[in-house]
Amino acid sequence: MSSAGGSKTVGVSMAAFDDNFLTVLRNGMTEYAGTKEGLELAVEDATNDVGKQLNQVENFIAAGVDAIIVNAVDTSATQAITDAAAAAGIPLVYVNREPINVDALPDNQAFVASNEVDSGTLQTKEVCRLLKEQGATAANIIVMQGELSNQAAVVRTKDVHDVIATPDCSFMTVVEEQTGNWQRQQGADLMTNWITAGIKFDAVISNNDEMAIGAIQALKSSGVSMDDVIVAGIDATQDALAAMQAGDLDVTVFQNAAGQGRGALDAALALAEGQAVEQKVYIPFELVTPANIQDYLTAN
Repeated sequence: MSSAGGSKTVGVSMAAFDDNFLTVLRNGMTEYAGTKEGLELAVEDATNDVGKQLNQVENFIAAGVDAIIVNAVDTSATQAITDAAAAAGIPLVYVNREPINVDALPDNQAFVASNEVDSGTLQTKEVCRLLKEQGATAANIIVMQGELSNQAAVVRTKDVHDVIATPDCSFMTVVEEQTGNWQRQQGADLMTNWITAGIKFDAVISNNDEMAIGAIQALKSSGVSMDDVIVAGIDATQDALAAMQAGDLDVTVFQNAAGQGRGALDAALALAEGQAVEQKVYIPFELVTPANIQDYLTAN
């Protein structure tokens, strides 16, 4: 799809359009593309369907795009996407979700995201600090996981356990841990079930903001005072920041969605020009609390 005038087309397959965080990432990429003369983005919604995503990549290849950007539906099923792009000689950049084959990517493929080891670690350390500030010597924690097929959910959950395993935070105990598949309604349903079952807990550590907001809604519906429980999420979405301003959400972690989108596009365009790029580009995570929320209200 390249033309003599230097125009370029980049095919983008997003895991889902109806995800708040991924929408910010997609919009950031689209807005950034608008600043590049002669650049066309062809953005497709994989609707969380692995087969559909691979089909989209194959269609991009058939159309002769200059580069492909993929936000993986299933991070354990990315080898087929890598192989298809490599066989066609078309540069490929994975964004936000780490492909299982990240350490074996061909030279013209790369990964742009934030390092998930930092996300859950920053989140859980802050929950630990807040509990200690309250004088807690023993605390029950419930963990809401994202989709279990997703590398971010696996690592963020491991981060929680790794922090709790340190002497400083060993007074924390995970009493419940289930997946809410990144969804607000599923987070609310999980929380309602735990409350109904009589589970006692001091903090909720959620792999993302959407499930944390669902948990908050269920807690409030059940008459639980938000002063009595610490709730932590990840992403610093606008809805999450509003919940923090309302005094409901205690902790979130800013993941620069727009920054990831821009970084992925920069990498894709560089590869399309035959330039070498870093194969792993990390945009830093940042802890967000009521003390510094003003710095993030217009960030995503």
